[in-house]
Amino acid sequence: MPQKYLIKNIQIVNEGTIKTADVLISNERIERIDANISEGGAEVVNGEGKFLLPGAIDDQVHFREPGLTHKASIYTESKAAVAGGVTSFMEMPNTSPPVFTQELLEDKYSIAAQTSLANYSFYMGTSNDNLEEVLRTNEKKDRVCGVKVFMGSSTGNLLVDNYLTLGRIFGGTELLIATHCEEERIITENLARLRATKAVLEPSDHPIIRDEEACFESSFKAVQLAMQHNTRLHILHISTERELQLFTNMIPLTDKRITAEVCVHHLHFTADDYAQYGNLIKCNPAIKASHNREALWKALLDDRLDVIATDHAPHLLEEKVPNNKDFRESWPQWAGKASPVGGGLEGAAGVPLVQHSLLLMLDYYKQGRISLEKIVQKMSHAVADCFRIWERGYIREGYYADLVIVDMNDSTTVSKENILYKCGWSPFEGQTFPAAITHTFVNGALVYGNEVWNESSKGQRLLFNR
Repeated sequence: MPQKYLIKNIQIVNEGTIKTADVLISNERIERIDANISEGGAEVVNGEGKFLLPGAIDDQVHFREPGLTHKASIYTESKAAVAGGVTSFMEMPNTSPPVFTQELLEDKYSIAAQTSLANYSFYMGTSNDNLEEVLRTNEKKDRVCGVKVFMGSSTGNLLVDNYLTLGRIFGGTELLIATHCEEERIITENLARLRATKAVLEPSDHPIIRDEEACFESSFKAVQLAMQHNTRLHILHISTERELQLFTNMIPLTDKRITAEVCVHHLHFTADDYAQYGNLIKCNPAIKASHNREALWKALLDDRLDVIATDHAPHLLEEKVPNNKDFRESWPQWAGKASPVGGGLEGAAGVPLVQHSLLLMLDYYKQGRISLEKIVQKMSHAVADCFRIWERGYIREGYYADLVIVDMNDSTTVSKENILYKCGWSPFEGQTFPAAITHTFVNGALVYGNEVWNESSKGQRLLFNR
């Protein structure tokens, strides 16, 4: 018999309000929200002084399975996600082999069904040569989160730079298209200029190579294609002030055909931080000058940027190089050509973040920069609306009980002992966040409660109301 839980006297953060009530969980769902609920047989969870949030939904992660499981797996990273209050994720196709066929796509769903502690969906991958397979995803538009197009920063042969192919993908795909937008030509030219003047590249050169122009030109191209074909376009990890002119807050999110995501590391770090963190914060698109961060925050709060995600992308520490080394020394066997995992000549690019993204945003709440209601909107509600996820992302009667209890009177210090990423490190190691995630429910099961795990219940495949 499924477990029932009764969360008593908790402050519910949902749909722009905070109210105190009880929540009854039964048969995977939120059965009732009311004051003074009494339910025999339910396990009572004391919510006094705590907050209840809908589980965060991360629309962009790299969990590295299959093929790259020396650094991460669906099991390890989903466990880290759940510990961090992320109850659902959407994972990218740049695994090994890349997800270029429907069979490979379903293979990932099969792995997740057996091992994922969080709910899951997987993007279909694109190349210059798999258009027919991509368009077959239309048959699964209610069961697949979207189609991913790398319009720059390719891994392996995932770069789609044939304009005719791009037009046919944008014109023929009925699902949401999610894009990584950086103009490869501009990156190559910037790199050549730097190498002509510097013998050794440093982490602080990364935003010079992958500059604001490279991001804007590619995002502008994607928007033009989407407008031409009336495509449902979602541009990932916006990192520049200039790109923000491409997005609007003048229409409701549910009516938008073009939406945008911002990642927590672009809201937190700036180019000044390379001096301290070096390659640990090297990612694509690059973390850039501070004026971009301030513009991203403004656009997030005024709803030009629609959702917050992580682009969680773990690498082993030995795949990140010391500050005084050439980028290509990360992968010397790939010098002079694209790395299979790093996204270009620069080597391993990516940061593990999914365990600490919600905690980071709660830190900004404590600083007065963002409200709890806005955090929930951007990490749960808006993601569900953007992707039209079926009955998730809100605290509503009848919806799946994907819920997170947060204690704002406690704290969490990140250490090697409590990092759950398989890669074993975090840029936040040693940092204390002024909040703690005490309970995470996934489909009504208490998977994580006060550092005690119940892994008998697995996550479910996300469904989409398209």
